Amino acid sequence: MKSLINAILVVCGLGLLYVCYSIIMDPINFQNERDVREKAIIARLIDIRKAQVEYRTQHQGKYTDNFDSLIAFVKTGQLPFISKVGVLSDEQLEAGLTEAKAIAIVRSGNAEEIAKNGLQNFRRDTIWRSVLDTIYGPGFNVDSIRYIPFSGGKQFEMAVRSDTTDKGQPLNLFQAQAAYDTYLSDLNHQELVNLKDTQEKLGKYVGLRVGDIETPNNNAGNWE
Repeated sequence: MKSLINAILVVCGLGLLYVCYSIIMDPINFQNERDVREKAIIARLIDIRKAQVEYRTQHQGKYTDNFDSLIAFVKTGQLPFISKVGVLSDEQLEAGLTEAKAIAIVRSGNAEEIAKNGLQNFRRDTIWRSVLDTIYGPGFNVDSIRYIPFSGGKQFEMAVRSDTTDKGQPLNLFQAQAAYDTYLSDLNHQELVNLKDTQEKLGKYVGLRVGDIETPNNNAGNWE
């Protein structure tokens, strides 16, 4: 009988030890895994932001809420870069010569004017480069930017807003986001509930988001 009681006490002690261990380690393990996953998701949201910024420059200041359009733009789009040869001297600037005027003279092909203004070695050429190689680098898989890491293939939610300010100025905003439920649902349920509850009480989005279609924020991420 005494042996049985001792055995029961040992089992209870081990159970209590496990409970105490879980109370301490569950939040730590949850946070550690969350950090790993969110690092990858933040990187993906930054990739989306890069693409949207370049898309906007070539589409009358507007963003897109469609990943097919965004990815197609990155794959086929070209960005202009100015190749510069020569600089204007202080004397040329003091004489009233500007970059714009110098470019116009050179492009006119008037040899006399070019020589008169000392622009024989002055040139400005536009070079077009691939959007994909420019903002990501060769070999980047742009098709992947639509998918939320650790979500089992779920896609980011993306939305845009085209409006005007109170002063009548164009207002174009975008946001891309991933809710906690899409990439943390397989972890400790109670820790996820606690995390969501905290965010909701603070009036914050329950997940990761870049940009905001309600409040202009210069396309910042809510982790920044």
